[in-house]
Amino acid sequence: MANFPSKKKKVPTKVIINTIWISTFLAMIFTLPALAIFLGIYYGTGNLVLGAVLGFGVHVVALVFSDKISKFLIKIMN
Repeated sequence: MANFPSKKKKVPTKVIINTIWISTFLAMIFTLPALAIFLGIYYGTGNLVLGAVLGFGVHVVALVFSDKISKFLIKIMN
């Protein structure tokens, strides 16, 4: 077997920082609204099942639009 030298490209710091920020924003967009709805319904009405179903529904809707949300965040961060 031949040992080929690896040609690793250095990733610019700006790209790494943008990746971290965009990932953080995406995580917050996907989780916080669903969690707020779940907890709001649970503590407001005491209905665990309704809160879970509506929170999960909001989470799924956010995931359906994840591609558009990601592209939007990339556009505004650059």
